[in-house]
Amino acid sequence: MAQLVDVSPDTGELPRIGTPGRRWGLRRAPALWIGALALVVGFGFVLVSLAFNSGRLFGPLDDVYIHLQYGSQLGAGHFFRFNTGDDISAGASSMLYAFVLGAAYAIGFHYTLLLAFAIGFNVCCFAVASAFTCLLATRLLHRTPGIWAGLLVALSGPLAWGAASGMEVGLVMMLVTGLLLTFVTEQDAARFRWTPVVGALLALVRPEGLILACALTCAVLWTLWIRRRLAGPARTVRRAVWSLLPGVVGVAQLTFYKLATGTFSANGIQSKSLLHDQPEFYVSQFVDRAGTTLRNLLGIFLGFSGQEFTFPGGLLVCLGGVAYLMLNRRLRPLVLATLAGLGGAVLSLSTLDSALVHELRYFQPFLPLFVIFVVAGFTGAAQLIARARTRRLALHSVLAVVLAFSVVSLPIWSVRYARAAAAIRDSDVSYAAYLKGNLPPEANIAIKDVGAVAYLGGHHVVDLLGLGTNGFAEAANNEIGSLYEAVRHLPPERRPDYFATYDTGPGPSMKPLRDVGVLEQPALASFDVHAPEDSRGFLMVPFRVFSVTKADWSLVDNGDAAPVPGDVRDHLNVAYLTDEKAHDYAFLPAQDGLQPFTSLARDGDVIDSGRHILGGEEFTLHNAVPGRAATLTARIAMHGTVPEASVLVNGKPAGRWLRDGKDSTWETYTFTIPAELVDSDTLHIEIRQPRPVLNPYPDYVSYGYWLTQ
Repeated sequence: MAQLVDVSPDTGELPRIGTPGRRWGLRRAPALWIGALALVVGFGFVLVSLAFNSGRLFGPLDDVYIHLQYGSQLGAGHFFRFNTGDDISAGASSMLYAFVLGAAYAIGFHYTLLLAFAIGFNVCCFAVASAFTCLLATRLLHRTPGIWAGLLVALSGPLAWGAASGMEVGLVMMLVTGLLLTFVTEQDAARFRWTPVVGALLALVRPEGLILACALTCAVLWTLWIRRRLAGPARTVRRAVWSLLPGVVGVAQLTFYKLATGTFSANGIQSKSLLHDQPEFYVSQFVDRAGTTLRNLLGIFLGFSGQEFTFPGGLLVCLGGVAYLMLNRRLRPLVLATLAGLGGAVLSLSTLDSALVHELRYFQPFLPLFVIFVVAGFTGAAQLIARARTRRLALHSVLAVVLAFSVVSLPIWSVRYARAAAAIRDSDVSYAAYLKGNLPPEANIAIKDVGAVAYLGGHHVVDLLGLGTNGFAEAANNEIGSLYEAVRHLPPERRPDYFATYDTGPGPSMKPLRDVGVLEQPALASFDVHAPEDSRGFLMVPFRVFSVTKADWSLVDNGDAAPVPGDVRDHLNVAYLTDEKAHDYAFLPAQDGLQPFTSLARDGDVIDSGRHILGGEEFTLHNAVPGRAATLTARIAMHGTVPEASVLVNGKPAGRWLRDGKDSTWETYTFTIPAELVDSDTLHIEIRQPRPVLNPYPDYVSYGYWLTQ
């Protein structure tokens, strides 16, 4: 069986990792041609887009312009500040790529030139990654599969789409393939000088890159361990310490996020992760949603979806290739580490609610490894054929069929790319031009799709989804009430003068802001998106109507005033996240899976935000005078058939609270806390449903609580 594994169908010789000399020089020649082919394909996509857009260059994603904004700010000396004068934020999903764009800006690539640089740079990285794929597959298998693997990457529509998008896809792809190639190059000598360096760069370029880099670090350490007798103890320890560089860089990046923003997570993770994208985290919901993403992903890579990422059954052949490579003992550390890294990356990405959008751009950088394993699967199957000539013919034939799937879909992907760029031109870029020409330059603008407006519009922007503006991701995930509170508590000079938004997701609808009068009506301008959908009925932007509206903050503080007389000792503003955290506020759900999303309402001159509660609440109020009776006042809109609730104060029963529902925006309810229960200046209040477990539950919107004495 070992002979079947190792014999080359081209030469009949045993393949050797890192074959030196003339043979290796000849093997590099196909890689150069494959890299040149990838360049032609990548820039061909750009030419198709230019034809669709009257010769003008546009990014196919608004996210591209987010990177350009961070890059231009870095190049201008404003370190990771989305707006000049803002705090440092972590909205760039790739720290390394932001520095690359910052360097380009510093040497003169501005505005459209910076976009051209971003696209050209990633297409060049795509070309290098295609060449690296050829070299890597040649080292793992032999020359024929290496050429086929390189061709499959160079002629891949999804990878050309991602590389030409202007995102960091090409850079990540180059580092992923480069890391594995560097490892196999240095493996025989067990002297890993450059593998940790490439791994460190990969750790800086994407969070999933850190996962793969750490997995390859384990392969490095294992190789050093089994070769420790040849190198000696002291040298082995030094090499092992150096191999930890990717992990050190990863920890340093997370520490930077923590010191600069107060959290270890980048803003994009806070906004999109299934761990954070709803007010309450439930393990059952997380497993259900992440499992659905994984199931859909399996369908895509089994070739049973319409996204044309692989031929039917591609994932099964990929797994066969993994098994084939595992039969070679020398390759096992690399294959196992790669599997662990890819598995960790896939699991990590599956926890994002945006994992399957943008043509799987998060997964695209890892597709060359998928291609190598697929080619290995067919190569292993060909080894079962006894005659060398038949074996070669079978291998070439089946890989030619696989390549045909890519070539046939290549024009489709180029049109998708062009239509995506046309949609961004017709929407985000057009709105940026309108805002720049029609709003005062000193105006602050709140927006959801923040990239093009920030980069091209020239205004200070507030990112309502929280990528460029710290603290807004959590508020947006709690819906419009919390988002309103986050915006109104900005310093007055930073509060938005205008909202340039849409009602569809991502993020909450702006309709409640219009209903309560925060957004003046009629809108200053309203635009329809006219860009045509592609053949799948897909449009790159999530909205069809975009409005520009002036903001009215004249009633901004009226909701905080106590609705009853007395000496206010404390006030909990429900739905304002900062205030909730200061009061240890928590939702007590009547059953697993319920979400206390926030809303916004107005009664007269009072605008207030609240949470939809099914069950109860608990919170801590401060500054009470011990020994004196206190009055707890609530602003609540009751619904349903359960008006009563059980009240506990510092864990002791305080009685039943009857809150009769009425047909009104909200009502004010009071509850007297006996003096004997006010035994400290801190009161932990629990408002619980009277019949635990059983439906119907207390159903109401909670707007706020005041403690008076």
